[in-house]
This record gives sequence, C-alpha cells and structure tokens, in this order.
Amino acid sequence: MYELTIKGDIASAHYLKGYQGRCKDLHGHTWAIEVTLKSNHLDSIGMVADFAILKKQLKEFLMPIDHVCLNDLPYFKDNNPTTENIAKYIYQNFAKVIAPLTIKQVQVWESESASVVYYE
Repeated sequence: MYELTIKGDIASAHYLKGYQGRCKDLHGHTWAIEVTLKSNHLDSIGMVADFAILKKQLKEFLMPIDHVCLNDLPYFKDNNPTTENIAKYIYQNFAKVIAPLTIKQVQVWESESASVVYYE
C-alpha cells in the first residue's frame, strides 16, 4: 500500500451556530489542509499520481472556500462550519475531483496545535 499526501490551505471566516463561547461570533482561521491518498498500484512510470497535477487540483478545489465566510456557502448552511465538517466536506467533494484515485483521509489544522482527521 502506498500513501501520498498533498497540502493546501484556506483563509476563511466562520462562526459556529449553537456554540456557547467566543467562536459563536464571526472570526477567521488559516486552515492547513492535508489530503492523503492511498493506492496498491503504481502507474507505468512508478507513481501513484503526479504531485504537480494533484497540488494544482487541490488548489483549484479550495478556491471557492478560500477568503469567504463559510457560513454563506450552501453546504455550510446545513452543516455547521466546524473544522470537523470542513474536513468531511473536503474529503467527500475532492474525492470526486480526483477519481478514480482514493482518498485515505483529510486532516484539517485549525491552528498549529489543533486538527481534525476525517476518513470513511
């Protein structure tokens, strides 16, 4: 089994609905995002996938959720924009972009000391 990881980031605002604390108010983060793919197979030149292509795909995928208020986006109207739900959103939707490659997990860092890992 091979694992391949690419990184990206978004700087966005959000507020947590139903939360009783400072995060109930509008604030922002620069989330660091790590997407790990898995594969049992290599292509004809010995790669799971081309890093350059995957990094470009991730950057383009993240653009609509970068420098916005996440609460204004359709997905986060129904799903509180917690770091957990951001990780799930990226996992489920970026998987469609890179198919037939398979995502193992998505890790989203809210700060240098706090992250969430989502996998199915």
